[in-house]
Amino acid sequence: MTGTSRESANIERTRRELVAWRNAIFAVFFVSGFSMASWMARIPAIRDHTGLDTQGVGFVILSGSIASIAGLVAAPWILPRFGARIGMAGVMSIVSVGLVLVGLGGSATPSVLLVVIGLALFGFGNGAVDVMMNVEGAEAEREIGRTLMPLMHAFFSFGTVAGAGLAAAASALAVPISWHLGGIAVLVVIAVAVAVRFVPAQPELLDEHDDEPRPPWRQRVREGLAVWADLRLLLIGVIVLGMSFAEGSANDWLALAVVDGHGYDPTIGAAVFTVFTIAMTTSRVLGGPVIDRFGRVPTLRVLAATGVVGLTLFIFGTEPWMFIIGTVLWGVGASLGFPVGMSAAADTPDRRQSAARVSAVAIIGYCAFLVGPPFIGFLGQRFGILNALLVILVLMVMAGLAAPAARERTGPRAATEG
Repeated sequence: MTGTSRESANIERTRRELVAWRNAIFAVFFVSGFSMASWMARIPAIRDHTGLDTQGVGFVILSGSIASIAGLVAAPWILPRFGARIGMAGVMSIVSVGLVLVGLGGSATPSVLLVVIGLALFGFGNGAVDVMMNVEGAEAEREIGRTLMPLMHAFFSFGTVAGAGLAAAASALAVPISWHLGGIAVLVVIAVAVAVRFVPAQPELLDEHDDEPRPPWRQRVREGLAVWADLRLLLIGVIVLGMSFAEGSANDWLALAVVDGHGYDPTIGAAVFTVFTIAMTTSRVLGGPVIDRFGRVPTLRVLAATGVVGLTLFIFGTEPWMFIIGTVLWGVGASLGFPVGMSAAADTPDRRQSAARVSAVAIIGYCAFLVGPPFIGFLGQRFGILNALLVILVLMVMAGLAAPAARERTGPRAATEG
């Protein structure tokens, strides 16, 4: 989209329409996190009903993870073909069907196969909507003229808190898994159907926008894969890789590192992990204005340095206050890498490339979430959990060095500075 047409879009949309668009994307992020936490919090009960062992649970979860990657790959073809409204509503409907099947297979008619099929649908839909909501989030923040992506990702975190809390209540009240997840599925469909009504139609992002005939599918595949040859995009991927690795490893290993590495009891470990999540969520809530004030590159550099200092304190600290402060700095340092990476990937003059670019960076981030924790576990088994965390230090340094790749090109500060 040219600068002139972008200005026209801004003139045509009132402030109320822009705020409604922003809030709609907030809602989609929230619902995505809400659905994710709803099923994950019931994993122990699903395991008991299906008779799975720990390894079996791991393989079942892997089916959803693989399907998520498939959703990330499919999204750049779904979005320009159907548009954001139909695309997000459609894939979240797939998420809902997956939740229903997981609920049925997890309790009503215990079946591992049914749970696997349900998780595959759930993972595909959530992977696809991840790309779509980030592309739409980048479009909204570009037109509104303020950085919103960190706050959008904070809404995902709010959704996980709400989903986990409701699941805990359902478990305490002995609500069957099938009823719980079936109810969540209905809420997801209704919430997204209402939200997408406020997402503006953007014909310029669709395949049919030009008068030229739609290119053959082989050409579209080649164009989709061409983004992987973009050095700038790959460097954005390095930023996301380092900071997502830091976030994912903390989610899985921080509490255990407090117990096994520093010698404290599990209650302290859980409390320190809570500190991490609070630090990360708070940083995401406050991150947008900071980026608007100082820009992406300085912010990412400072965050990478903050994360390095935090990890150093956590790994080598000998007093509780040292690794607690280290945990706060670790959480702050890792907080904005993924959302800023999504904004930077979508920040391109040719907006129809946004979905493919966001998909590529999201795949790198997902791989960090999937591969990072097992890799830390492998190293921890051989060298100790605290020593294994040194890998994150190296990746955070690399993320800081790659920060210039995220420089604004068409976003708010680029427009201001231009």
